[in-house]
Amino acid sequence: MTTILIVEDEARLGDILEEYLRREGYATERAMTGLRALELWRAARPSLMLLDLMLPGMDGLEVARRVRAESPLPIIMLTARDEEVDRLVGLGIGADDYVVKPYSPREVVARVKAVLRRSGGEVNVPTLQRAGPLSVDTAAFEVRLDGRALDVTVAEVRLLSALARAPGVVRTRAELLSALGGLERGTDERGVDAHVKNLRRKLGEHADLLETVRGVGYRLRPDS
Repeated sequence: MTTILIVEDEARLGDILEEYLRREGYATERAMTGLRALELWRAARPSLMLLDLMLPGMDGLEVARRVRAESPLPIIMLTARDEEVDRLVGLGIGADDYVVKPYSPREVVARVKAVLRRSGGEVNVPTLQRAGPLSVDTAAFEVRLDGRALDVTVAEVRLLSALARAPGVVRTRAELLSALGGLERGTDERGVDAHVKNLRRKLGEHADLLETVRGVGYRLRPDS
């Protein structure tokens, strides 16, 4: 499954893009700041980045510069004005495409497909992820602990998959709720806590694999 990193500080726009991309079979990661975008880029190894130009703190230009210094990752910039495209081109940032707001989500998806085709960049995230004694198979919706299958729900598989893609990286409750992909509409972020509590019970003596980062969210123990 190809992963798209959406870097957009407007939650509603990010939600819409994520919904359309998932309909097309893409996995998604979400970041609302430049620093978080760089962290997820390194940890989740996305195939393409949708990058808003105007971000709080580190802006999209700086994010693109830092990524380009290390990687040929395809980048589609999301800009608010046509003039910003001229600015980006003039600065030689090296974005692979540009989309001007307000945009059609369908247009963005079409651009994503086109850029991935040009770059040959359909880099797939394995459906089987391992973290210490834990394995998560998102194709079979199966979780195993020391080789033993656990009785888990689809929601629990998706939460563990989001964590197992990058052990040690903290996932906020909002990110984990997004990972459910509409399975539990109307559930607030505290619903994530209930899932984590159930998972810890099922993990038994390995419950400490799931670490709480107070005031932020959860992560899989980095040495797992």
